[in-house]
Amino acid sequence: MPFTLAPFLDPIAFAIVVGGTLAAAILRTPARDLGRGIAALRLLGAPRFAADPLLDQIAALGRIAKRHGVLTLDRSVIADPDIAAAVSAIVDGDSPEDIAELLRQRRRARAERAAATAELWSAAADTAPAMGMVGTLIGLVGMFVRMQDPRAIGASMAVALLATLYGALLANFVLAPVAARLRRIARDEAVERLQLEPPLIALALREQPRRPLAVAASA
Repeated sequence: MPFTLAPFLDPIAFAIVVGGTLAAAILRTPARDLGRGIAALRLLGAPRFAADPLLDQIAALGRIAKRHGVLTLDRSVIADPDIAAAVSAIVDGDSPEDIAELLRQRRRARAERAAATAELWSAAADTAPAMGMVGTLIGLVGMFVRMQDPRAIGASMAVALLATLYGALLANFVLAPVAARLRRIARDEAVERLQLEPPLIALALREQPRRPLAVAASA
């Protein structure tokens, strides 16, 4: 007899587990974190973050500042938010210490956002088996209610058994792996971004003594 998945498909058990897990995530997660958690799914298929192109851009910005003055960097198109914020602060004349603190603050904020995003999926992984048990209890209640009709017991038994199966599969093969991968992606990006700080601080340090001259010349 060929193997078929039909006995393992039950829309009621699926609705209880998936719907319950989704409802719990919505109820306990702020809307902003929920949106970030869903948007973070696009990172799962994205290439690994690499700092090399950004380091090349910082070096190019340094050459521009050396040749034409730091104020010309204000017209540069910079896609990366950390580099853009640091360069804007350098153009405004902030000290290297200010630039270092700015980058630390942005690093901490990024780490907090990444932790909240991963926590959303990790908490959902913890919830799914519980929703499976809820489905099992609902199925058992249905079985006891229909004890007088043996033909109706099968449907309730299917809900009871498959809800537990769906909860375990959803938690261990979908939600927990997503949380783990998002943590790893955030950790890898944080390590790569550490390479951006020394050249940006060096640029601020190099331009600091030239800043008063540039301001005086423009005045």
